[in-house]
Amino acid sequence: MDPDFSTAMIAIGRILLGGAFVFAGIRNIINASLVSGMMAARGVPMARQALYAGIVLQILAGLLLAAGLWVPYAAGALIVFLIAATPMFHNFWDVQGPERAAKINGWVSNVALAGGLLIAAA
Repeated sequence: MDPDFSTAMIAIGRILLGGAFVFAGIRNIINASLVSGMMAARGVPMARQALYAGIVLQILAGLLLAAGLWVPYAAGALIVFLIAATPMFHNFWDVQGPERAAKINGWVSNVALAGGLLIAAA
């Protein structure tokens, strides 16, 4: 495979992957009351502060990943974020029916994101 093509595809992949986290962080700012309420209901202490810490991590690490700066560290931070956020927001074991299916899909999506982050880190 052409090295220039591979380099371009890796850069585009990093932009898409990092951009997804930046978008999610911005969306969390817009929905801060709802999201922090969900976190508090799940027993997260200081939910609003935890939410804003997560938002900063999502946006900063997402931008670093997209820019190709400190990629292994940015990807690692986002993996840790996913490990914390996935069971908090995609608790499929607590629900039934269509909501369960949606939460399982969210879980699988986050696992796939973690896989992409591992590839980016490598």
